[in-house]
Amino acid sequence: MLPDVLEPGLAIVFCGTAAGTASARARAYYAGPGNGFWPTLHAVGLTPRRLAPAEFRLVTQFGLGLTDLAKTVFGNDDALPRGSFDVGRVERAILEVRPRILAFTSKRAAREFLGVSTDYGRQPGTLGDTLLYVLPSPSGAARSHWDLAPWRALARLKSRMVAASGGG
Repeated sequence: MLPDVLEPGLAIVFCGTAAGTASARARAYYAGPGNGFWPTLHAVGLTPRRLAPAEFRLVTQFGLGLTDLAKTVFGNDDALPRGSFDVGRVERAILEVRPRILAFTSKRAAREFLGVSTDYGRQPGTLGDTLLYVLPSPSGAARSHWDLAPWRALARLKSRMVAASGGG
């Protein structure tokens, strides 16, 4: 579906379950008309301006990356077949590029990756040196579960980590 946007040295890699239908059509991450991903990144200070979905490849300029657990199917989380998630592929990619934080953009993505249900926020343990974090889904279909607070907390965590390391 959509190519990974990964490189060494990123602060945060966002991991979703799979491209939604609108994203698959547009060939761009979080492209659905009701998706709050791009406005939220800007609102919490992770990007200096609101990026359009078509600009998704620019996220590395801001220390961010993108991936999904499923690369062969698309659609809403509740319609994705269980066997379509490739956790091993994502693990290998994260261990290779070593971002500071792997942030799941839904509880479903986190549950599929971690194998357990979780709450929002920082998770116990790490993947190599990478911290694990769970966010409310920015999908318009998940609006009833929306909460900006975990996104703000992630932005603060990123700022503290960058400051502690002396930059980038």
